[in-house]
Amino acid sequence: MKFHFIWVGKTKNKHWRALQENYLQRLSHFVKYSITEIKDKAKHESLEIEGNRILQKVNPNSFVCLLDVKGRSLGSRKLAKEVEKWQIRGLKEITFIIGGFEGVSSAVVKRANFSLSLSVLTFTHEMARVILIEQLYRAYSIIKGYPYQK
Repeated sequence: MKFHFIWVGKTKNKHWRALQENYLQRLSHFVKYSITEIKDKAKHESLEIEGNRILQKVNPNSFVCLLDVKGRSLGSRKLAKEVEKWQIRGLKEITFIIGGFEGVSSAVVKRANFSLSLSVLTFTHEMARVILIEQLYRAYSIIKGYPYQK
């Protein structure tokens, strides 16, 4: 299985970037991954234009998991079970999308196969990236029975 992360904007803060790289390195022991950073929406652009930029980067055969405040809220163990189900289904690629500060277009929402909420709290996009990657690493630790999750 491969993970493709698509997110709007760059991780500018060096501390968040270091954490992101740390958890990506850990996650790479379980899955291959790639990252696509989408240019932030300009003030004169609509959410639909940004959404089109996102959708252009989605592999048509990919299973899409959208991070969305309205998505399913799962604990770490339930997320691990969901990831395990995706593996059992034989999904080749999971694309995780984190939209911009205004959210995502309705077209991106429609394309999603699964919507995930990290929390009812609001995080910066840099935090959300790190939390997502850490939780995916934690999910694999749970699946494999490694002690990290304890």
